[in-house]
Amino acid sequence: MSRVHDMGGRYGDGPVDPSDNAVFAKDWHARALALTLAAGALGQWNIDVSRHARETLSPKDYSRFTYYEKWLAGLADMLVNLGIVTKDELRAGHGTGISDLAERVLKADAVAGVLAKGSPYQRSDASEAAFKPGDRVRTRRPAHNVMTTGGHTRLPSYASGMMGEIVLRHGAHVLPDANAHGGGETPEHLYAVAISADELWGGEATSSDEVILDLWQSYLEPA
Repeated sequence: MSRVHDMGGRYGDGPVDPSDNAVFAKDWHARALALTLAAGALGQWNIDVSRHARETLSPKDYSRFTYYEKWLAGLADMLVNLGIVTKDELRAGHGTGISDLAERVLKADAVAGVLAKGSPYQRSDASEAAFKPGDRVRTRRPAHNVMTTGGHTRLPSYASGMMGEIVLRHGAHVLPDANAHGGGETPEHLYAVAISADELWGGEATSSDEVILDLWQSYLEPA
């Protein structure tokens, strides 16, 4: 079973409008992003944990929340679940004392450097890559996390069980399926995989189009 966030390739959402290049539609969106980055600097979770927190919002909330409302709701859940703040503190809008994590605060003059540094997820891996450019592969079916029931994965449901071709090897990267659930980084080889549009959507697609997905080795098998 998939979660409500896994909506790629479905009907009804309308076309993507590439002309909308607004940075923030509303002022509070910038504050939501800033708050999320500042809380991430506490070092209590990684990007895969935070993605999973947003994915596991209740379906009703996920459907009615706007983009940055999802970010704030996922952040609130992580802060409470990890014991960083209490529900009462969230309701009050302030803490009741000095946090043990106060020394990790991300100060304004450090933000530019932190953002420029980023969070590289490429890792060294002595194992031999199972695939090379030009190899034909099939993606895993169903598209679920095989390590954790209902867990995070970067394989979208619409691409599950599909034939594709390796076009690029990215080297080893942290495996989200493990990293989101305390399973360690478990690096795996990551590949750019081209899947034709007609393979994905049949006669409703244009045969000259394709989708290129970055997929981990455990998501793939030889075709």
